[in-house]
Amino acid sequence: MRVSDGEVILVSGLPGAPDRERVRAAAPGAQVEFVDRLGERPDLLARAVVVAGSPGPEDLVRAGALEWVHSWAAGVDAALEGGLADHPAVLTSSVGNGAVPLAEHALLLMLMLDRDAPRWARAQREHRWDRFTHGELKGRTLGIIGLGNSGLDLAAKAQAFHMRVVGLRRRADLPAPGVDRVYAARDLHALLAESDFVVVTAPFTPATAGLIGDAEFAAMKDTAHIVSLSRGGIIDDDALLRALTGGRIAGAGLDAHGVEPLPHDSPFWDLPNVVVTPHNGATTEATRRRGVDIFVDNLERRTRGLALSNIVDKSAGY
Repeated sequence: MRVSDGEVILVSGLPGAPDRERVRAAAPGAQVEFVDRLGERPDLLARAVVVAGSPGPEDLVRAGALEWVHSWAAGVDAALEGGLADHPAVLTSSVGNGAVPLAEHALLLMLMLDRDAPRWARAQREHRWDRFTHGELKGRTLGIIGLGNSGLDLAAKAQAFHMRVVGLRRRADLPAPGVDRVYAARDLHALLAESDFVVVTAPFTPATAGLIGDAEFAAMKDTAHIVSLSRGGIIDDDALLRALTGGRIAGAGLDAHGVEPLPHDSPFWDLPNVVVTPHNGATTEATRRRGVDIFVDNLERRTRGLALSNIVDKSAGY
């Protein structure tokens, strides 16, 4: 799949002039056009061979020449549900672009929960000197569900905190640097039983939807914390609420939620053993820049007739 002279490449959601020039330079001879929304130029959409952005079902109907779609997001569940699952176009993602800040965010939430950082925040607001005994991460076991880019980066960081790291992945035989033990998917409960912190970094797919429910919380230590990092819907929210309010687990750090934005009346806002952040653990300028790097690299690959990277396995969901 090489770039042909004059073919249309339609890019949405890329405002900066330097990034636009990088995209143009990666596809010499192509007609590269930039829009805020894909549907605003139906004439270009009808001729576009490559689209970068989030085409909806109506866009896919109009895009009769489409061969390749690049998602600016790392998770592609929304794109697949929007019609790309059954569309013949190749789908690539920006997976890996947010691995570093997501791993940092996981450690932030783990530290906040382990040290009860909200207690310090309350004391500061009240000008109250509140010293208390808190935990430390050294010697604790971290269980990572999903050993992709974010999971492996988190493993390396957790090792630097002198933690023991275990992980779960579909292919337990693959290398996993920084992970002391790798479990297969069937051994989820074994991982949960030994973990002091459980961090969910897996993609949302049919295989992971509702993966963590009542039985899984029952397998965890009652002193353990869980962190939801990648996508909502992997943890059953009702089961999580029962576990948190019933003392089944000690607490939760929630960046990814089953319903987003988290409803104003959600009980998770007010639970004393929960830290809520609005699904922006990876909202950094570097994340955005790495996403552009991935797309530009793939355009250059296509120009040279090479295979694309970050191709989504539509049947697996990532």
